[in-house]
Amino acid sequence: MEVLFGLDVLNSTIRLSTPLLLAALAGLYSERAGIVDIGLEGKMLGAAFAAGAAASVAGSAWIGLFAAVVISILLSMLHGFASITARGNQIVSGVAINFVVAGVAILLGQTWFGLGGKTPQLRGAERLLEIDLPGIELLSDIPLIGWLYSGLLSGHGILVYVAFLAVPITWWILFRTRFGLRLRALGENPAAVDTAGISVSWGRYRALVICGLLCGIAGAYLALGLSAGFVKDMTAGKGFIALAALIFAKWKPVNVMFAALLFGYLEAVGIRMQGKIFPVIGEVPVAMIQALPYVLTVVLLAGFIGKAIPPKASGIPYVKER
Repeated sequence: MEVLFGLDVLNSTIRLSTPLLLAALAGLYSERAGIVDIGLEGKMLGAAFAAGAAASVAGSAWIGLFAAVVISILLSMLHGFASITARGNQIVSGVAINFVVAGVAILLGQTWFGLGGKTPQLRGAERLLEIDLPGIELLSDIPLIGWLYSGLLSGHGILVYVAFLAVPITWWILFRTRFGLRLRALGENPAAVDTAGISVSWGRYRALVICGLLCGIAGAYLALGLSAGFVKDMTAGKGFIALAALIFAKWKPVNVMFAALLFGYLEAVGIRMQGKIFPVIGEVPVAMIQALPYVLTVVLLAGFIGKAIPPKASGIPYVKER
């Protein structure tokens, strides 16, 4: 039971679900505005490289975070130019970003640092270290509450708290603000938004800026929080898993959080099960355990979650009527 529900597993679940949650929320803003973003993977990878490289050179994790956000937003604007201004195919644009970033990150890493595409290992102020929430001493002796607060909720990096705080903020923006109403209308009926005198292009670009911001934070967390620097292909398909979580959650922010936690839990359990011997079945192969999140992704995308209906105008370039 400890392998499935131990404190280490639950702690790992929160940490591993954080980049998925941030990337899925990024895709939520983009797709709610009518822009399909397959390039979440590339933005996270580019942001992770920028974070690792900048933090290593400048000696500051915050500069690394800033660099990650800037690079991710620039990639998001590139996707916006291709899909909004040039009215190109949004899938092709996103896939192109993924491939280009994967190659450029390794090339620059090898050119600048000579470590086979990696950045130097980060230490001290170059990383975003864990923080302890206030009041641990007072609550640690209280049954259950102390265990949850001091053992599970406390002791994470600041970007973990940012990610989970982004969930209620996203819900409030989407469903309680004028900007959110217009954003959702852009994905459902952009012609109606245009008729009301609101720029469809500007609205979609703003959604992509938020998407780039969240992907930048996700990539920075991978390099500065979850790991100690950038390594080749460190996103390992997390952008695509985030898309699966988004579809599984049916484009709703609270559901996105639970979907990300589910994927993070599977990955955490997979890590804990490696090398374990179980009655009857013996030792489970490592490759099979590592494949669990990806198998679930395929299962969910194959339609076993019921009908998930995306925004009606998603993926369709808007052409202003004359």
